[in-house]
Amino acid sequence: MFPELPHLTIDPTLLHAIGRAGGACDSARASREQARTVAAGWPVFGQFIAHDITADRSPVTHHDDEALIQNIRSARLDLECLYGDAPVGNPFLVSRKDPAKLLLGFNDKGLPDDLPRNHEGTALVGDPRQDVHLLVSQMQVAMIKAHNRLVDRLRQDAVHEADLFTESRRALTWHYQWLAVYDFLPVAIGEHRMRKLLEEGPRFFRPSGAVAIPFEFADAAYRYGHCQMRQTYQVQRGGDELKLFPDLIGFRPVPANRVIDWSLLFDMLGEPPALRSRPIDACLPDALLNLPVAITGELDDHDYESLAVRDLQRGVATGLPSGESIARLVGEEPLRPDEVGLSGFGWSGETPLWYYLLKEAEVREDGERLGPVGSLIVGEVLLGIVDGDPESFRSVDPTWQPTLPSRTRGRFTVGDLLASP
Repeated sequence: MFPELPHLTIDPTLLHAIGRAGGACDSARASREQARTVAAGWPVFGQFIAHDITADRSPVTHHDDEALIQNIRSARLDLECLYGDAPVGNPFLVSRKDPAKLLLGFNDKGLPDDLPRNHEGTALVGDPRQDVHLLVSQMQVAMIKAHNRLVDRLRQDAVHEADLFTESRRALTWHYQWLAVYDFLPVAIGEHRMRKLLEEGPRFFRPSGAVAIPFEFADAAYRYGHCQMRQTYQVQRGGDELKLFPDLIGFRPVPANRVIDWSLLFDMLGEPPALRSRPIDACLPDALLNLPVAITGELDDHDYESLAVRDLQRGVATGLPSGESIARLVGEEPLRPDEVGLSGFGWSGETPLWYYLLKEAEVREDGERLGPVGSLIVGEVLLGIVDGDPESFRSVDPTWQPTLPSRTRGRFTVGDLLASP
């Protein structure tokens, strides 16, 4: 996205000191535990989007190093993480009783509230990452139910049976894209920045042809949601506080007492305020600083149990510029060294982009949304992905509005999509 800027070089030992448990990214150093305005479900929806736009991995080399696999790919917000190659290529995702519908799994109370699974409990999904933890697997279940509701609606509208699956997929995809632009982006970057972006268009991300995700987005800016994840969640009213890991780890059947009440994670009309996410503040909860072996595999270096170490290492490996250099290029005042706060760890140079954007959000926006540089990267790239897709609602019918019912007096929200009728 900014190819003219030099790469930031930083000692891996220092990166580990910053990112490991007890380092600068440890939430024990955070000034507060949760955001005031951001509901706890938003980083989960952000993770769902991340899995979707990175579902098609096309390995390419970087700096002629064939050992380094990067994330450049043609990106579309098209629910590939939900549909895979169904119905033909992945027939196990589709119901035999009603081939227009996606298959659901049944829990210990015989209710269709889980992903379909084989006899060993392995989820049958288009993307195995959709079962990494309960929050994202239950969001996948909610999306399956939304598809099946649309099948019922289109069937009532006399859509031909042979077209039901395709038309339902298109309808769900457009609802999802609309939410990404008009519901998710205002939370991530701020309503005023979103409106300005829509009115004036992007300044720096203007792909021609198929959209390739820039490194600054994939390996830095869009990883902001990691620090928004909570250490604990309540998934049912009156239920226990559950740790993200190990309590909510995936790769296993979901019992009825772990089915998520989405009104606890997203603000919905007529319901009490939802749980709040952590603020964007360069600190990760303990669960992400000490990832379980079920996710990481056996490690020789335990520092790699920390997702912060992995995020920092990734940015250096892909040759990202510093946060300060991008700020200057786009016309923003860079953070001061005392605002970044890494001098106590022995670093006096410019800042790794991922860490910089988190501190920018903390310093400039009180952790409630991304700061100016982070907002520019995330906003322009996400909108560019939607606008670069010739089949998206903004390409085909920019005036299209969601047709599923809304609980919020005409304003369709993520909660409306996820909540069961």
